[in-house]
Amino acid sequence: MNPRHLARLSRSLPQSLLAGLALSLLLSLAPPARAQAEVQALSTCIAEGATGKDRKDLARWMFVAMAAHPDMRAISSVPAAATDSASRAAGELFTKLLAETCPAQVKAAMQAGGPMAIQAAFQVLGQLAMQELMSDKDVLASMAILERYIDKQKIDAAGR
Repeated sequence: MNPRHLARLSRSLPQSLLAGLALSLLLSLAPPARAQAEVQALSTCIAEGATGKDRKDLARWMFVAMAAHPDMRAISSVPAAATDSASRAAGELFTKLLAETCPAQVKAAMQAGGPMAIQAAFQVLGQLAMQELMSDKDVLASMAILERYIDKQKIDAAGR
């Protein structure tokens, strides 16, 4: 991507959009209909361009960001240095993917759907990162504790 396109992209990604980008990693956003093909191409490029370490770095950044929520602080304490480190790694990852690995796809997605197309494309990477974390045996064991507290009879009755 040439410097002029990169400068235009950075101007079109204000602070509030960065927060939205993070949120879109967890939530499903539909890109504009006219941008479907471009978003798919960018999603593929981002997913293929990210390594396993990149996906873990992204998940770490998401965790650190969520841990900052007042309701989460009671169960998670993240030192400022860890927050900075996770943010630096995620920033480097976003820069690498958008400006170095997938510049042509970024340009096409921005032209077709604007910043929302970029957000939608990053969903795929967020989903991959979460799938990898959730497949860990310790994470699965921790999540299985939920089953103790689910009233299966009530759920079955509701389905009848």
